[in-house]
Amino acid sequence: MESLGVDLRLGDGVLRVTPQPDSVHVDTKRGDLLAMDAVLFAAGRYGATQGLGLEKVGISANDRGLLAVNEHYQTAVPHVYAAGDVVGFPALAATSMEQARVAMCHAFDLKYKTRVAPIFPLAVYTIPEIAMVGETEESCRDKKLDYCVGRALYRANARGQIIGDLAGQLKLVFRYPDKTLLGVHVIGESASELVHVGLMVLLFGGTIDAFINAVFNYPTLGDAYKYAAYDGLGNLQRRLAGGSA
Repeated sequence: MESLGVDLRLGDGVLRVTPQPDSVHVDTKRGDLLAMDAVLFAAGRYGATQGLGLEKVGISANDRGLLAVNEHYQTAVPHVYAAGDVVGFPALAATSMEQARVAMCHAFDLKYKTRVAPIFPLAVYTIPEIAMVGETEESCRDKKLDYCVGRALYRANARGQIIGDLAGQLKLVFRYPDKTLLGVHVIGESASELVHVGLMVLLFGGTIDAFINAVFNYPTLGDAYKYAAYDGLGNLQRRLAGGSA
């Protein structure tokens, strides 16, 4: 992102925004004064529940317009269901559709689907794309999970070289020492597609050996999974031998 001219100010915050005749001044909590053409302020999402008359049937929304539901996506009124952005996180199209399917299967006593998958992918459709599923290194540390990582860089991948994406990478987070896959993170071309390979291994509780043993088409970006797994095995062996991972 920095190579594209993006100035990242991590761990900082906005203290004050002051419009000027020819720019916008932003004072940061760290004491920096930034001048820019425009500022986009992201305040999060509000559920579009106002004006529906929900209070007339006994359903109330919180201060962000969100509704409380149970595992079947029933509201406080059992014959009224809610799904998607109006029930809060993760507020993604993919999970919203799954929530609605669970709700309708319950409402019409269908046996197709009784719950939403406990693991779901996230993607940011920027250039480059960013996608992840499962645990991060930070969440592993917070949960006291012992882990190792393995990485594969697009610049070392034949397809990455062909398409000219030399900055992308794929990272695997797996449990030490049994190699159970915990998370997958991808940044680069087709990240939102690639993450599904790791998602399936996570859903089945597999290890990074699944990538070692699989045959991937060549040249493809998917082949990066194998090399990230090999890198992870190398880190694992060094740690078992007393080195650092």
